[in-house]
Amino acid sequence: MRINRINRISRNALPATALAAALVVTGCGPGTTAKGGAPGAKGAAGSALAAVDQLTVKGRAPKTGYSRDQFGKGWSDTDHNGCETREDILKRDLKDVKLKDKCDVSSGTLAHDPYTGQSITFKRGASKIDIDHVVALSDAWQKGAQQWDKQKRTAFANDPLNLIAVDASANRRKSDGDAATWLPPYKAYRCTYVADQVAVKKKYGVWLTDAERTAMKSVLDGCRDQKLPAG
Repeated sequence: MRINRINRISRNALPATALAAALVVTGCGPGTTAKGGAPGAKGAAGSALAAVDQLTVKGRAPKTGYSRDQFGKGWSDTDHNGCETREDILKRDLKDVKLKDKCDVSSGTLAHDPYTGQSITFKRGASKIDIDHVVALSDAWQKGAQQWDKQKRTAFANDPLNLIAVDASANRRKSDGDAATWLPPYKAYRCTYVADQVAVKKKYGVWLTDAERTAMKSVLDGCRDQKLPAG
Protein backbone atom coordinates (compact mmCIF):
# COMPACT_ATOMS: atom_id res chain seq x y z
CA MET A 1 0.00 0.00 0.00
CA ARG A 2 1.15 3.51 -0.60
CA ILE A 3 2.19 5.74 2.27
CA ASN A 4 3.19 8.78 0.26
CA ARG A 5 1.00 11.16 1.38
CA ILE A 6 -0.73 19.75 1.51
CA ASN A 7 -0.39 25.61 2.77
CA ARG A 8 -3.52 25.50 4.61
CA ILE A 9 -6.11 27.99 3.39
CA SER A 10 -8.80 28.83 5.89
CA ARG A 11 -12.21 27.85 4.63
CA ASN A 12 -13.68 30.78 6.54
CA ALA A 13 -11.26 33.37 5.17
CA LEU A 14 -12.24 33.34 1.51
CA PRO A 15 -15.19 32.31 -0.61
CA ALA A 16 -14.78 29.16 -2.68
CA THR A 17 -14.09 31.03 -5.92
CA ALA A 18 -11.31 33.07 -4.35
CA LEU A 19 -9.88 29.99 -2.71
CA ALA A 20 -9.78 28.16 -6.01
CA ALA A 21 -7.87 31.06 -7.54
CA ALA A 22 -5.50 31.15 -4.60
CA LEU A 23 -4.60 27.51 -5.08
CA VAL A 24 -3.17 28.31 -8.51
CA VAL A 25 -0.20 30.05 -6.92
CA THR A 26 0.42 27.57 -4.11
CA GLY A 27 2.16 24.92 -6.20
CA CYS A 28 2.73 21.27 -5.52
CA GLY A 29 5.97 21.47 -3.62
CA PRO A 30 9.67 21.43 -4.45
CA GLY A 31 10.50 21.33 -8.12
CA THR A 32 7.00 22.13 -9.37
CA THR A 33 5.39 25.32 -10.52
CA ALA A 34 1.70 25.85 -11.09
CA LYS A 35 1.09 27.32 -14.55
CA GLY A 36 -1.51 29.77 -15.75
CA GLY A 37 -4.48 28.41 -17.64
CA ALA A 38 -4.60 25.28 -15.48
CA PRO A 39 -8.35 24.67 -15.91
CA GLY A 40 -7.66 23.76 -19.56
CA ALA A 41 -4.51 21.74 -18.85
CA LYS A 42 -4.36 18.22 -20.25
CA GLY A 43 -2.42 15.37 -18.69
CA ALA A 44 -0.91 12.23 -20.18
CA ALA A 45 -2.88 8.99 -20.20
CA GLY A 46 -2.85 7.42 -16.75
CA SER A 47 -2.11 10.69 -14.99
CA ALA A 48 -4.24 12.20 -12.25
CA LEU A 49 -4.56 15.38 -14.32
CA ALA A 50 -6.09 13.47 -17.23
CA ALA A 51 -8.46 11.68 -14.87
CA VAL A 52 -9.94 14.96 -13.62
CA ASP A 53 -11.55 15.43 -17.03
CA GLN A 54 -13.27 12.05 -16.67
CA LEU A 55 -15.20 13.16 -13.57
CA THR A 56 -18.69 14.63 -13.67
CA VAL A 57 -19.03 18.30 -12.75
CA LYS A 58 -22.25 19.33 -11.01
CA GLY A 59 -23.48 21.60 -8.26
CA ARG A 60 -23.30 20.52 -4.63
CA ALA A 61 -26.48 18.84 -3.36
CA PRO A 62 -27.96 19.77 0.04
CA LYS A 63 -26.43 18.15 3.11
CA THR A 64 -29.90 17.15 4.26
CA GLY A 65 -30.03 13.71 5.88
CA TYR A 66 -26.27 13.33 6.34
CA SER A 67 -24.88 11.55 9.37
CA ARG A 68 -21.78 9.44 9.96
CA ASP A 69 -24.02 6.43 10.46
CA GLN A 70 -25.13 6.67 6.83
CA PHE A 71 -21.69 5.19 6.05
CA GLY A 72 -21.90 2.43 8.65
CA LYS A 73 -21.63 2.54 12.42
CA GLY A 74 -17.97 3.29 13.08
CA TRP A 75 -15.22 1.22 11.53
CA SER A 76 -15.95 -2.10 9.83
CA ASP A 77 -13.91 -5.14 8.85
CA THR A 78 -14.63 -5.02 5.12
CA ASP A 79 -11.58 -7.12 4.20
CA HIS A 80 -12.59 -9.85 6.69
CA ASN A 81 -9.17 -10.11 8.31
CA GLY A 82 -10.65 -9.97 11.81
CA CYS A 83 -9.53 -6.37 12.48
CA GLU A 84 -11.32 -3.04 12.09
CA THR A 85 -10.17 -0.85 9.22
CA ARG A 86 -8.80 1.82 11.58
CA GLU A 87 -6.30 -0.65 13.03
CA ASP A 88 -5.34 -1.83 9.55
CA ILE A 89 -4.52 1.72 8.49
CA LEU A 90 -2.52 2.41 11.66
CA LYS A 91 -0.46 -0.72 11.02
CA ARG A 92 0.02 0.31 7.38
CA ASP A 93 1.02 3.94 7.99
CA LEU A 94 2.91 3.87 11.31
CA LYS A 95 6.44 2.66 11.92
CA ASP A 96 7.76 0.77 14.95
CA VAL A 97 4.26 -0.53 15.63
CA LYS A 98 3.55 -2.35 18.88
CA LEU A 99 0.30 -4.29 19.21
CA LYS A 100 -1.96 -4.58 22.23
CA ASP A 101 -3.40 -7.78 20.78
CA LYS A 102 -3.85 -9.28 17.34
CA CYS A 103 -5.53 -6.16 15.98
CA ASP A 104 -5.22 -3.11 18.22
CA VAL A 105 -2.17 -0.87 17.86
CA SER A 106 -0.84 0.29 21.23
CA SER A 107 1.95 2.55 19.95
CA GLY A 108 3.94 3.60 16.92
CA THR A 109 5.28 6.61 15.03
CA LEU A 110 3.89 8.51 12.09
CA ALA A 111 7.37 9.29 10.84
CA HIS A 112 6.30 11.79 8.20
CA ASP A 113 2.78 13.12 8.64
CA PRO A 114 1.38 13.78 5.15
CA TYR A 115 -0.52 16.90 6.20
CA THR A 116 2.22 18.69 8.19
CA GLY A 117 5.47 16.88 7.40
CA GLN A 118 6.10 16.38 11.11
CA SER A 119 6.89 13.22 13.07
CA ILE A 120 4.09 12.27 15.49
CA THR A 121 4.08 9.63 18.19
CA PHE A 122 1.01 7.46 18.52
CA LYS A 123 0.01 6.14 21.94
CA ARG A 124 -3.33 4.47 22.38
CA GLY A 125 -5.66 6.50 24.59
CA ALA A 126 -3.68 9.71 24.07
CA SER A 127 -3.41 9.87 20.31
CA LYS A 128 -2.78 12.99 18.26
CA ILE A 129 -3.37 10.99 15.08
CA ASP A 130 -6.62 10.63 13.16
CA ILE A 131 -7.51 8.28 10.33
CA ASP A 132 -8.77 10.73 7.74
CA HIS A 133 -11.06 10.16 4.78
CA VAL A 134 -9.19 11.80 1.91
CA VAL A 135 -12.58 12.50 0.37
CA ALA A 136 -14.68 13.47 3.37
CA LEU A 137 -17.87 11.51 3.95
CA SER A 138 -19.98 14.66 4.07
CA ASP A 139 -18.41 15.89 0.83
CA ALA A 140 -19.25 12.58 -0.85
CA TRP A 141 -22.79 12.73 0.55
CA GLN A 142 -23.36 16.07 -1.16
CA LYS A 143 -21.88 14.81 -4.44
CA GLY A 144 -23.65 11.55 -5.06
CA ALA A 145 -23.34 9.26 -2.02
CA GLN A 146 -26.84 9.95 -0.74
CA GLN A 147 -28.06 8.03 -3.78
CA TRP A 148 -25.98 4.93 -2.94
CA ASP A 149 -27.07 1.92 -0.94
CA LYS A 150 -25.68 1.30 2.55
CA GLN A 151 -23.25 -1.36 1.32
CA LYS A 152 -21.52 1.00 -1.10
CA ARG A 153 -21.32 3.78 1.50
CA THR A 154 -19.77 1.38 4.02
CA ALA A 155 -17.22 0.24 1.44
CA PHE A 156 -16.38 3.89 0.67
CA ALA A 157 -15.86 4.73 4.34
CA ASN A 158 -13.54 1.76 4.86
CA ASP A 159 -11.60 1.77 1.59
CA PRO A 160 -7.82 2.02 2.23
CA LEU A 161 -7.55 4.11 -0.94
CA ASN A 162 -9.54 6.80 0.88
CA LEU A 163 -7.84 6.53 4.28
CA ILE A 164 -4.60 7.87 5.74
CA ALA A 165 -3.18 8.43 9.21
CA VAL A 166 -2.64 12.15 9.76
CA ASP A 167 -2.12 14.86 12.36
CA ALA A 168 -5.41 15.21 14.24
CA SER A 169 -5.38 19.02 14.44
CA ALA A 170 -4.78 19.40 10.70
CA ASN A 171 -7.57 16.93 10.04
CA ARG A 172 -10.00 18.94 12.20
CA ARG A 173 -9.11 22.09 10.26
CA LYS A 174 -9.84 20.27 7.03
CA SER A 175 -13.27 19.21 8.28
CA ASP A 176 -15.31 18.21 5.21
CA GLY A 177 -13.50 20.52 2.81
CA ASP A 178 -12.76 19.62 -0.79
CA ALA A 179 -9.76 20.70 -2.88
CA ALA A 180 -11.37 24.09 -3.55
CA THR A 181 -11.55 24.95 0.14
CA TRP A 182 -8.64 23.17 1.84
CA LEU A 183 -5.18 21.80 1.07
CA PRO A 184 -2.80 20.27 3.62
CA PRO A 185 -0.14 22.60 5.02
CA TYR A 186 2.72 20.40 3.80
CA LYS A 187 3.19 21.65 0.22
CA ALA A 188 5.27 18.71 -1.01
CA TYR A 189 2.29 16.40 -0.50
CA ARG A 190 -0.31 18.37 -2.43
CA CYS A 191 0.03 16.57 -5.75
CA THR A 192 -0.31 13.18 -4.07
CA TYR A 193 -3.24 14.39 -1.96
CA VAL A 194 -5.20 15.72 -4.94
CA ALA A 195 -4.35 12.66 -7.04
CA ASP A 196 -5.72 10.46 -4.26
CA GLN A 197 -8.94 12.49 -4.18
CA VAL A 198 -9.30 12.13 -7.94
CA ALA A 199 -8.77 8.37 -7.71
CA VAL A 200 -11.37 7.96 -4.97
CA LYS A 201 -13.95 10.10 -6.77
CA LYS A 202 -13.36 8.24 -10.02
CA LYS A 203 -13.67 4.83 -8.38
CA TYR A 204 -16.98 5.63 -6.69
CA GLY A 205 -18.48 8.09 -9.14
CA VAL A 206 -18.42 11.07 -6.78
CA TRP A 207 -18.80 14.27 -8.75
CA LEU A 208 -16.93 17.58 -8.55
CA THR A 209 -18.09 21.16 -8.30
CA ASP A 210 -16.73 23.56 -10.89
CA ALA A 211 -14.57 25.31 -8.28
CA GLU A 212 -13.21 21.96 -7.10
CA ARG A 213 -12.31 20.92 -10.64
CA THR A 214 -10.49 24.22 -11.19
CA ALA A 215 -8.55 23.78 -7.93
CA MET A 216 -7.57 20.20 -8.72
CA LYS A 217 -6.32 21.06 -12.18
CA SER A 218 -4.42 24.06 -10.81
CA VAL A 219 -2.53 21.81 -8.40
CA LEU A 220 -1.96 18.93 -10.83
CA ASP A 221 -0.84 21.27 -13.62
CA GLY A 222 2.38 21.65 -11.63
CA CYS A 223 2.95 17.87 -11.59
CA ARG A 224 1.53 16.56 -14.84
CA ASP A 225 3.31 13.21 -14.51
CA GLN A 226 1.57 12.46 -11.17
CA LYS A 227 0.07 9.02 -11.63
CA LEU A 228 -3.45 8.16 -10.63
CA PRO A 229 -3.11 5.69 -7.74
CA ALA A 230 -4.64 2.28 -8.16
CA GLY A 231 -7.02 0.90 -5.63
